[in-house]
Amino acid sequence: MVFSSIISIYKFIPIVLIFYYLVPKKWRNPVLFIANLFFYGWGEPVYIFLMLFSILINFINGYYVYKYLSDKKKAKVFLFLNAFFNLALLGFFKYYNFFAENLNAIPFISLPQLNLPLPIGISFYTFQMMSYPIDVYRGDADCESSIINFGTYVALFPQLIAGPIVRYKDLSDQLKVRNENLSDFNSGVKVFIVGLAKKVLIANNVGLIWKYYSELAPSSLTVLGAWIGILAFYFQIYFDFSGYSDIAIGLGRMFGFEFINFDYPYTSQSITEFWRRWHMSLGTWFRDYVYIPLGGNRKGLKRQIINIFIVWALTGIWHGANWNFLAWGLYFGIIIILEKIFILRVLEKLPRIFRYIYTIFLVILSWTIFECTSLSNGLTYAGSLFSMWNNDLYRPMDLFNFRANLLLLLIAAVGSTPLPKKLLNSLNIKVQNIIPIGAAALLLLSTAYLINSSYNPFLYFRF
Repeated sequence: MVFSSIISIYKFIPIVLIFYYLVPKKWRNPVLFIANLFFYGWGEPVYIFLMLFSILINFINGYYVYKYLSDKKKAKVFLFLNAFFNLALLGFFKYYNFFAENLNAIPFISLPQLNLPLPIGISFYTFQMMSYPIDVYRGDADCESSIINFGTYVALFPQLIAGPIVRYKDLSDQLKVRNENLSDFNSGVKVFIVGLAKKVLIANNVGLIWKYYSELAPSSLTVLGAWIGILAFYFQIYFDFSGYSDIAIGLGRMFGFEFINFDYPYTSQSITEFWRRWHMSLGTWFRDYVYIPLGGNRKGLKRQIINIFIVWALTGIWHGANWNFLAWGLYFGIIIILEKIFILRVLEKLPRIFRYIYTIFLVILSWTIFECTSLSNGLTYAGSLFSMWNNDLYRPMDLFNFRANLLLLLIAAVGSTPLPKKLLNSLNIKVQNIIPIGAAALLLLSTAYLINSSYNPFLYFRF
């Protein structure tokens, strides 16, 4: 992973950029399309054919949806066939083993475990492809006449393997006309470097703290240790995913594309607000393509509650084929329902600091369910936070880890807020002129860490 990361940063990206800007504009999408396939096939070459087949099927179905727009029944047939195809592929590769394992617990059922490697980013690019014929059917986007343009959209390497989920209607114009310029390119480089630093300097280091505590036996976990561990993961998952999103946004900007995925979710004052700011592209996708078509909040409170449960069950399962992900999704669904019914009215009357504490506390609890290997392990870990299993309050190693990592945790806490950006923007022009030097130093530091570290997981690659 470390070697491939270095190859991607110092060989693949510069080579693609050089070819991209050397060719005439009409050839830039073909260059990107080839680069996308090469990038995707680096780890699992055989899945390039799966990607190409999926692109072809979605492109054809999108065409027929457009062709029969005047005949809604026929258009819906192709819309249904397209959704079925995409969900069947996603279900087979991502969920087959999960269902086989659970069904095999029933007498007289014996399904084989296939244990196929999960195509990287399949959850992301499947949702992207599904949005295309839906947008065409709704009249939100024109039918794409070029399969190269469509393939470039689906397999766009900056955000292919871990998002954001870019909907076709949001990128269709940029696929045809992009205004690449030096200002956006420089901005993209800075965002890319910040994202890389978030990932390798903060996420990886707090991840090591979580790794230590998550691997302890429940009997060895103290209350203080449990809190140190889950706080470390609280920051790891944010800086891992936010860092990768910044890398994707920065790279996209270098090629003339614009997308967004985070808006300081850890500054939210309710869980409802948190999910407007966290993984914005996923939340928007489920809102526009599931929640609203189900009726949203237009058919009374009872139907709205059912719709919220459906959306959050799907959101949980989208993250992984395990019961803990379903429980995690329903956990947030229940909280959001309660907020809509009465909690938001209560929160409005409380001082801001209490609203922050309420949100942070519930998000921290959610990560115990999300990240532990099973639902029972997650509940056991959550119980350790409150000594429900008579854990010791602390041990000398916990105090050592707390003191040794306090500065890192404080940096992560401040870095997850808009404060650093506000401070940079408040600097005078002369000081801002040295920002490129600071960015270069940050890139060198991140590179040095990337080379020397063997711990470099991308958490959202597995989804």
